[in-house]
Amino acid sequence: MRRAVCPGSFDPVTNGHVDVISRSAALYDELVVAVLVNPGKAGLFDVEERMALLREATAHLPNVTVDSFSGLLVQWCQAHDVPVIVKGLRAVGDFEYELQMAQMNRELAGIETLFVPTAPQVGHLSSSLVKQIAAFGGDVAHLVPAAVNERLVAKREEETP
Repeated sequence: MRRAVCPGSFDPVTNGHVDVISRSAALYDELVVAVLVNPGKAGLFDVEERMALLREATAHLPNVTVDSFSGLLVQWCQAHDVPVIVKGLRAVGDFEYELQMAQMNRELAGIETLFVPTAPQVGHLSSSLVKQIAAFGGDVAHLVPAAVNERLVAKREEETP
């Protein structure tokens, strides 16, 4: 069985993430989308919310599961018998950073990395930009899955006095 993991913070999941996940799922028998648990960084959505949003966004992909991890991703890969990490690339800056990580992951644990360039129509998306636009009341409905947009609107309404 061919297995891979697609890791990230997914705070929140965007249509760019869904693009990379969907295309990667077509290449593997099982693709695990793994949410990074970073106790030193407060996200807009907690890990459980991000996992729930990812499950909803990938419900149409029967071979995709969602999990979380903390610490070194390669240790999670070894513990779950996953030999490949899938990373989406938007631009040259992503490649420079991700190449170094891929080389280190291979050195540490023999884990390979597959780079998937994002589709041009979603290559400009980042969770940070989406959060910033949504925080100022901008419409991000076309940038994120419907459930994510609903939660972003709800968060904004909760924070607006």
